[in-house]
Amino acid sequence: MQTASKKVISSWAMYDWANSVYNLVITSTIFPAFYEEIARNNSSTNEVSILGRTFINSSLYNYALAVAFLIVAITSPILSSIADCRGNKKKFMYFFMTMGSFACCGLFFFDSKAMLGFGIVCMIIACIGYWSSLVFYNSFLPEIAAPEDQDSVSAKGFAMGYIGSVILQVICFVFVFNPQWFSGKLTPFLLSFLLVGIWWFIFGNISIKGLPKSQAAVDKKTNNGVIKQGYLELHKVWQQLMHLPVLKRFLFSFFFYNMGVQTVMLAATLYGKSELNIPTTNLIIAILIIQIIAIPGAYIMSKLSDKIGNIKALMIAVILWIVMCVAGYYVPKNGIIEFYVLATLVGFIMGGIQSLSRSTYSKLMPETKDTTSFFSFFDVTEKIAIVIGMFSFGYINELTGSQRNSVLALGIFFLIGLIGLVFTLKAVKIEKSVS
Repeated sequence: MQTASKKVISSWAMYDWANSVYNLVITSTIFPAFYEEIARNNSSTNEVSILGRTFINSSLYNYALAVAFLIVAITSPILSSIADCRGNKKKFMYFFMTMGSFACCGLFFFDSKAMLGFGIVCMIIACIGYWSSLVFYNSFLPEIAAPEDQDSVSAKGFAMGYIGSVILQVICFVFVFNPQWFSGKLTPFLLSFLLVGIWWFIFGNISIKGLPKSQAAVDKKTNNGVIKQGYLELHKVWQQLMHLPVLKRFLFSFFFYNMGVQTVMLAATLYGKSELNIPTTNLIIAILIIQIIAIPGAYIMSKLSDKIGNIKALMIAVILWIVMCVAGYYVPKNGIIEFYVLATLVGFIMGGIQSLSRSTYSKLMPETKDTTSFFSFFDVTEKIAIVIGMFSFGYINELTGSQRNSVLALGIFFLIGLIGLVFTLKAVKIEKSVS
C-alpha cells in the first residue's frame, strides 16, 4: 500500500494535538495537584472519606483511574467489532471525543470537597472518553501509512500532541500563576479544565473531518449478538496470535513494560506532590520539561529504531526505565533538582517508547482488514496492564505507607518486560532464518 496524502496524515496527527491537552493538564499537571489539595478531610491529613470508607487521597485517585481503565478494557472489544463491521470508526471516535471533552468541561464545577464524588465521576468519564477514542484513532495508522512510514507517522502524531499540549499548558500556567486576576482562588484551575474540554472538542472535530472513511469488513457479517461478536473477535485475534510467535512475545513484553510506563505517567504528579513534597510550581515546571523533552525523544527513538531495529531500541528504552525507577526511589524529600533531572530523563524516553510500541505492533500485525479488532486487542492488553499497575501502586502505598515502595515495585514490571523483549528478539531471528 501507499502512504496517504500529507493532508490525511496531518489530519490524523491533529487528533494527538487535540487530545494530548487532557493527558498533560488533567492527567499529569494541574488537575492532580488541584485534586491533592482539595481531596482532604482537613488541612493536616491527606485522607478523604467517600462511600463509607477512608482512603489516602492519592490511592483513591489511583483506584478511580483503575476503574476507568477497566471499563475501557471491557467495552472496547464490543465497540471495535461494531466499527469494523460497519466501517464507522469516525463516528465512534467522535462520540468518545465528545464525551471526554464534555467531562473535562464538567470539572469546572468541581470547586469544593463537597463535590468530590462529582469530580471523581467526571475524571473517570474523561479518562474513558480519552482512551476509548484512541482505540479507533490508533487503528487508522495501518490504513493511512505504509509499513516503512509507520514509525515516522506515529512519531509525528506524538510530536504534535506534545507541542499542542504544551501550548495550552502555558496558557493555563498564566491563569494559575496569576490568581489575583480572578475573584476566587480556585477559578484559575477550574478555568484550565474548561479550556482543555473546549480545545479537545474543537481540534478533535477538525481532525476527524479530515480522516478517510473506513471500509467495512464485510466478511464479518454474523448472526451473533453485538456483545458476543465483540468478544469472539477478541478470541479470534488471540487464536491468530498463537501462530504469530513474534507478535505474541512482543505483546507479552509490552503488557509488563507498559504497565510501568503508564503508571509512572499517571502517578508521577501525586508522587512528587505528596511523597517528595515538591512545591506545585516546581512540580508543574518538571512535568512541562517532560513534555518538551519528549518531542525530540520521539524522533530520536524513531531514528534509533531505523538503525538497530524496533525491538533493540525498545530494549534500550526499558533498561533506562528500570534505572529511573531505582533513581526515583532514592530522590530525597524536597529534592527539586533531583526531581528535575529525573523528569528530563523520563521525558526523553517517554514519547519514544510510546510511539515505537504503537508502530512496532502495527508492523508486526498480519495483513488484515480487521485493523480495529487487532488494535482493540492491543488496547485491552494496555488497559488491563494499567488497571493492575494503578491498583498495585495505590495498594502498596496504603499497605506500606509510602509511594516510594510503589515506584520501586514498578521496576519489577519493567524487568519482566525486558526479558520478554529478549525472547521477542530471539523469535525475530528464528523467523528470519526460516524465511
